[in-house]
Amino acid sequence: MHNSLLVKEIFEQIENAITTIKYRFEPVDSVGYFLDTPEGQEKLDSLCMLFIAIGESLKNIDKLTDRKLLKKYDNIDWVAIKGMRDVLSHHYFDINAEAIYNVCVDELDDLHKTVKHIIDDL
Repeated sequence: MHNSLLVKEIFEQIENAITTIKYRFEPVDSVGYFLDTPEGQEKLDSLCMLFIAIGESLKNIDKLTDRKLLKKYDNIDWVAIKGMRDVLSHHYFDINAEAIYNVCVDELDDLHKTVKHIIDDL
């Protein structure tokens, strides 16, 4: 059996990271914001670092739970999130700003709701 307190703590860290991403993403109105200004590039860098942390944390949760917990919440593509972490970590100069923008606009709210739900369940 996994250490549910540790897993819950990791999910709380993920939830905090998502909240920070949402806050930092507020002024971003287009992909161009990331690419056209030094401030936008710094914003993109900071978001990528948080996405790396989220992906790495999810990999740790998989280890702690024998890959069983995340499967219970199949509305989220956990494999894609962990894969995004790998791309951001190992192919940093190949980052697609549009992909990061789209994740923030289209997928972050669902992930946030699911992470909160998991925390409540734990």
